[in-house]
Amino acid sequence: MNASPEPPLAEQSRSDRRRFAPRLFPLAVALSTGFLVLGLGVSRWLIWDQAAQSQNSPEPVPVAPEQVKVVALGRLEPQGEVIQVGGSGGARIDRLLVKEGDWVQENQVLAYLDSYDERLAARDLAASQLREAEAQLAAETQFQEAQIAETQTRIRQIDQPQAQAIAAQEARLRELQASLSLGRQDLERDRQLLQDGAIAQRDLDRQQTQVEELQSQVKTAEATLEQLKTARSSDLRNAQAQLKTAQANLPLSQIRTAVASARENLKLAETRLNDAMIEAPQAGRVLRLITRQGEAIPSAPTGGDEGILELGNTRQMMVVAEVYESDVVRVKVGQTATIRSRNGAFNEPLTGKVTELGWQIFKNNVLDDDPAANADARVVEVKIQLDQSDRVENLTNLQVDVTIDTESL
Repeated sequence: MNASPEPPLAEQSRSDRRRFAPRLFPLAVALSTGFLVLGLGVSRWLIWDQAAQSQNSPEPVPVAPEQVKVVALGRLEPQGEVIQVGGSGGARIDRLLVKEGDWVQENQVLAYLDSYDERLAARDLAASQLREAEAQLAAETQFQEAQIAETQTRIRQIDQPQAQAIAAQEARLRELQASLSLGRQDLERDRQLLQDGAIAQRDLDRQQTQVEELQSQVKTAEATLEQLKTARSSDLRNAQAQLKTAQANLPLSQIRTAVASARENLKLAETRLNDAMIEAPQAGRVLRLITRQGEAIPSAPTGGDEGILELGNTRQMMVVAEVYESDVVRVKVGQTATIRSRNGAFNEPLTGKVTELGWQIFKNNVLDDDPAANADARVVEVKIQLDQSDRVENLTNLQVDVTIDTESL
């Protein structure tokens, strides 16, 4: 009987898989279930760990962007602010020389008070009295100076001729003394000759007489010289005394006092006259007339007077920005600024530069139109010089919006 052939290898493998399949399926299901449970556990543990870390670690604080602009409300005003030009309260304006919009120069007369004419007459009288006093002083001074000059001339007239006479007399005296000395020598020689019998007695007597005459002439010349010196000294003392008297009278204290008094009266009259004129303290434009011609200058409720007009240098306009006290630390002199009108007073934005930071903190004066805006804000006034003053020189006190670029330096 023939043996059956062996099955092929492929068919044997399929047979083995069919035999072992019922055993492998439960094992696969168990492994899949285990991996699923493990995956769920790991996921839950990861979620729990992230939650714990998020609870223990602080939340990151968001960083605010750095502020590069400072925004504020502001107002337009002339450089140097608006000046109120006034006079004595209650005084009446007699003549008003300007009108609103006029440009005036420093020290230009703006108005005359009703007391001007009276004070002008008083000033002219004081000036006339001063001229009279000065003329009298000049005449008296000229007279005294003439006396001094005359006395000095007399001194020269006394001194020079007498000095010459004294000099001539001294020369004459020296000549006589020399002749006397020679005569005495000749007399001694003649005496010796007489003893030797060389001359006669009459020759000796003649020489003796000549010596005696020379001695008499010398004494006379000495006396004359002493008289000349005494007379010169006396005349000089008298003339110098007269000169001192004339020089002492020259100051003319009483007349000089009158001149000084007249000068002070004139100064007082000029001061009173200036008080009757109202002058411009600086160059600027007349922004508003407060008192008209013929009206009395009103007194202010707080004392003083309200003045006659308001004046400002509108050729250079400024912006006074009210910057919050918390923002002013970022504002520096030299930073650029942009100014806009919220009501269309000017269309294109204006530019300028910060020129001054205030030294005090105030309550804001420029109020926002927004009813919810802070009406009691604490601000610092920052002044900005405009680049385009000609566009807004007629808009003093206009409210504007200001943006300062803190990164412009």
